[in-house]
Amino acid sequence: MHFNHYGGEAALLAADLVNSLAPAPPLAPLLAARGVTDHALTTAQEDGLRDWAVRLAECFGPQDLPHRCARVNALLAHASSSPRISLHDGRPHFHYSAPAADPAAHVRALTAAGLAYVVCFAEAHRLGRCARTPCGIAFVDTSRNGRRAYCSVRCANNDAVARHRERRRR
Repeated sequence: MHFNHYGGEAALLAADLVNSLAPAPPLAPLLAARGVTDHALTTAQEDGLRDWAVRLAECFGPQDLPHRCARVNALLAHASSSPRISLHDGRPHFHYSAPAADPAAHVRALTAAGLAYVVCFAEAHRLGRCARTPCGIAFVDTSRNGRRAYCSVRCANNDAVARHRERRRR
């Protein structure tokens, strides 16, 4: 599945933020890797984004559609801003926050809109959690068929080996 930068890519950033809660590395490199150009954060902004990541985490994993929509709507309400069309790179494209917004406000608006994009234009169940019991990493399922259950091939293989060993033990 192909996502545009301000939709699914923003949801991938949301998953990255959720997964950065422990061991809590600096967020600037993570934001830069996902294309957030203004990623210099104050300590207060970084702490605020970690609190935001806790709220984002509630949107990942199995849940019914009305529950997920309510959670994403609460994020959208909290991160509300005035979306704008920007021409800063010569082509019109959508920005979810005002040009003067601080970097943390921009990330909140971007990630909330990204989750809404996946729920509305992909499939809500694509906001997943790794099925391997001790893992639980949040991910956005970008597979073609939308049936991804693990955060990585490594977790899928480890889980398959564990199931195989359990069957042999019995």
